[in-house]
Amino acid sequence: MATLNLSAALNQALDEELARDETVFVIGEDMARGAFAVTKGLGKKYGDDRIINAPLSESTIAGACVGAAMMGRRPVGEIMFGDFLVLAMDQIVNSAAKVRYCYGGRNHAPMVIRCASGGMGRGIGPHHNQSFEAMMAHVPGLVVVMPSNPADGKGLLKSAIRCDDPVIFLESKSIYFVKGEVPDGEHIVPLGKADVKQEGTDVTLVASGAMVYKALKAAEGMQADGVSVEVIDLRTIKPLDKSTILKSVEKTGRLVIVEEACQVASFGAYIAATVADEAFHSLKAPIKRVTAPDTPIPANTFLERKYLPDENRIIGTIKTILH
Repeated sequence: MATLNLSAALNQALDEELARDETVFVIGEDMARGAFAVTKGLGKKYGDDRIINAPLSESTIAGACVGAAMMGRRPVGEIMFGDFLVLAMDQIVNSAAKVRYCYGGRNHAPMVIRCASGGMGRGIGPHHNQSFEAMMAHVPGLVVVMPSNPADGKGLLKSAIRCDDPVIFLESKSIYFVKGEVPDGEHIVPLGKADVKQEGTDVTLVASGAMVYKALKAAEGMQADGVSVEVIDLRTIKPLDKSTILKSVEKTGRLVIVEEACQVASFGAYIAATVADEAFHSLKAPIKRVTAPDTPIPANTFLERKYLPDENRIIGTIKTILH
């Protein structure tokens, strides 16, 4: 295994899939340098017909991906920041997501839209730091993925490129340069399968992306109080791995959901509703969520740290449901 950061692991996944399948191509803005270095070096290796520099138009990038996917290609479109997904929503929501349904399964749109998501710790504010996983998951026909580490980033991106449905691939920008061991060569992580990062018996803690690290730190902090916390990394937001979550809650009887997004209508609310519906009699305490407040993320480094969930807020929330 090589030790890579998330950015390099994603670059490796793209490189391997471009070499494996000639129908794969990448399109986005500033491909030569690459936002967060994910596409760095690929243009020189594969040429301008497969690493395509697009104009500053997110709707153009998404629209090109939809058309190419329907004609037999497997495009990977890059929207530089997840906030700009809203500029491509017509192409993503009304075209890509509906292809399989509108054609009665006779056609599909095997495409990936990658984008940097969430806070970065630099106070770059309300137009570059938003978390849109709930918005994307709400759309029938879309698969939504959010890796938390380099190995999963590589394996999930390869699976996403091979998926026959459109995938929104959200990369937490605050962990682009977090390092970890990444398997060499063919490494596939299946879509729709969560990962139990740490087993426990007292509380189930569910998180995704950058919040997995906060969840693990909180679990470590609770060990000092003799509390055993099970940490689940969703990896795929949609389809949701309900069985792993329900099995854990049936064991622990308590659930805390941690997410970087705002609280109102968050994806965690759907998880909470699912558990309340399907594992209510296993619960020993109310389900709790740790989220960002229902305000835009501030353009200030200090305020951003206060805005985003951290291990202290998670620990405090866990303590409220233990007795």
